[in-house]
Amino acid sequence: MDIGATCLNFDYAIRSNLDEVGFATVPLVLNPVEIATLIHAFGRMEGAGRRGLLGFPAIRELATSEKLLHLVRPYLLIEPTPVRAIYFDKNPDTNWPVAWHQDLTLALSQRLDLPGFGPWSTKEGIPHVQPPVEFLENMVSVRLHLDDCDESNGALRVLPGSHRFGRLSSNQIADLRIKTLEYLCAASAGDALLMRPLLLHASGRSVSSGRRRVLHIEYAGFNLPEGLKWHPAA
Repeated sequence: MDIGATCLNFDYAIRSNLDEVGFATVPLVLNPVEIATLIHAFGRMEGAGRRGLLGFPAIRELATSEKLLHLVRPYLLIEPTPVRAIYFDKNPDTNWPVAWHQDLTLALSQRLDLPGFGPWSTKEGIPHVQPPVEFLENMVSVRLHLDDCDESNGALRVLPGSHRFGRLSSNQIADLRIKTLEYLCAASAGDALLMRPLLLHASGRSVSSGRRRVLHIEYAGFNLPEGLKWHPAA
């Protein structure tokens, strides 16, 4: 077996999927020990999860590790920068549906009004802004699954190819939902889902007694305009 050729073919398949459908699954990115270490680092969290995890040393260490940087580096224009980390914990006590949406905001250190950047909002004390769409097109999100995930416990659903149409209005989203067959992103614990932020995605309520824990890390492949800075603990 030509291992080098196999790796090249695998990388090409990921690039093709990210370009054409907006997402790709990479199996076995985390091993059971790494999963257990992450879960321990989160500790006991109330509610549906937590934002601002790049302020956690263990999470920042993982986000800046060569393992994850190597995973996203080929699909960004410059060296990847982890810019936001969010933990989701869907379980019998905290169970919610998520409507179809795109991820449209950047987490920054402070507000600065610049042409093309807006509207602004605040989430858990951190300023967020919608940038021009070309910035979002040069980002990749990594969803690390800490549990097996399928339809029963609220696996992510996506509309393949919807990332190619830029920022979408509510009418455009409704139209794409009619015209596009949705795809369920089932995954095993340790798998990673790479996705473009502009990809339309949603999830249903869990009907399982188990948990669906996901660590979502966003990477940027661009430099911010002068005056804007990433929030260090987003």
